[in-house]
Amino acid sequence: MIALVTGASGFLGRAVAAQLVAEGHEVRTLQRRPSGVAGATDVLGSITDPDAVARAVAGDGSAPVEGVVHLAAKVSLTGDPADFRAVNVEGTRALLDAAESAGAARFVQVSSPSVAHAGASLTGVGAEPASPQHARGDYARTKAEAERIALERDSDRLAVVAIRPHIVWGPGDEQLIERVVDRARRGRLPLLNGGTALIDSTYVDNAATAIAAALRRADAAHGRALVVTNGEPRPVGDLLAGICTAAGVRPPRISVPAALGRAVGSLVERAWAIRPGADEPPMTRFLAEQLSTAHWFDQRETREALDWAPTVTIDEGLARLAAHYRAR
Repeated sequence: MIALVTGASGFLGRAVAAQLVAEGHEVRTLQRRPSGVAGATDVLGSITDPDAVARAVAGDGSAPVEGVVHLAAKVSLTGDPADFRAVNVEGTRALLDAAESAGAARFVQVSSPSVAHAGASLTGVGAEPASPQHARGDYARTKAEAERIALERDSDRLAVVAIRPHIVWGPGDEQLIERVVDRARRGRLPLLNGGTALIDSTYVDNAATAIAAALRRADAAHGRALVVTNGEPRPVGDLLAGICTAAGVRPPRISVPAALGRAVGSLVERAWAIRPGADEPPMTRFLAEQLSTAHWFDQRETREALDWAPTVTIDEGLARLAAHYRAR
């Protein structure tokens, strides 16, 4: 089909666009800078620009898209709440409007398990309802609202499915992997409660094939939110140690109580709101909760609905990550 991928200059968006090209689709992308995806046609612009959205969806003189995969989002632990709303909520609304007007038949909203995380452990659950009221931080709150808006548009004419990939990582990831490695190298990556919390994660190739499967299976899976993971829960300390070892840096060894981490995170958030730093804050309350509470998910519904299963294990992913750092 003719498929539009938004946010294809990002780590996961680029992998999804490349996967769809490999599957034989005609892929169009929308983002502010070139995607670098061989075989895809870039439309440069912002998801907040209605003209750019219309050009990408309608084809600017060529055929309109038949399917949309929406990954473009403002992803950060801090920032202006208005920016999160403009991109994550209003951008999603504008894209849905354009897709409906163009007669697109399938829409995959790429969401996040954080839309249903209120600070407590999530153990063996599926996709709990998205809750803008209880989600932590502006990113999660606006993504929760966007997911609800998207699923409300599900109809006989436009099949909408929400996919929530959890902690996506792999070679070339600057948002998670590089920050973990950099902080570990500088001795600024503490474990909370010894790093014993059991968490799921998703190797990037598995996330990309799951999202491509959602586009293919939208007619069968529509109207639902589905969490995607590797299905291999591990203690967060073990996962961080594996990443650090792959990058050739010492794994974190210092442990602090989770309550202290949350308190420090709250203080850092307040300080960042007054005087933001150049990068992400070293700790926030949300991050402390993510590092100290269990969050792993039942994958049976996801795999059945998408007719999909991960093909790259965590251990194989770590081996690929190590090879990536050796090559650098």
